[in-house]
Amino acid sequence: MSSYLTYLECYCDSSFVTCVQGDGLIISTTSGSTAYSLAAGGSMVHPQVPGILFTPICPHSLSFRPLILPEYVTLRVQVPFNSRGQAWASFDGKGRIQLGPGDALICSVSPWPLPTACLVDSTTDFLRSIHEGLHWNLRKSQALDGPG
Repeated sequence: MSSYLTYLECYCDSSFVTCVQGDGLIISTTSGSTAYSLAAGGSMVHPQVPGILFTPICPHSLSFRPLILPEYVTLRVQVPFNSRGQAWASFDGKGRIQLGPGDALICSVSPWPLPTACLVDSTTDFLRSIHEGLHWNLRKSQALDGPG
């Protein structure tokens, strides 16, 4: 096992979800879905869809896929006591903290949402940003068949 491999136990409310073995885990709100979560293979989610994104980073499993969980759940991500190493947590790319065996992070959606300004409306702005910023589903048109 690599010294950089992360091993985490994940719980949703009191239910076991999975063990993450890989490069890490991204937990984000839907407004963060087009950032690092998308780069790690997560879904693009309209920011007004209430939820929590649970996205593995380079998991050591072919069947581990991202989840979108309801906004009212509480997630607990724990470094198990039998872990061969520690993990690191970073919050929106700012600083980081080291987590050792037995340490856990508790994650939930804030009861105080942060309002954001829109140029037009949230749907138009979201679609414009994924089309213009990410070139979502942009492809070159195919040539017509036959003599032209």
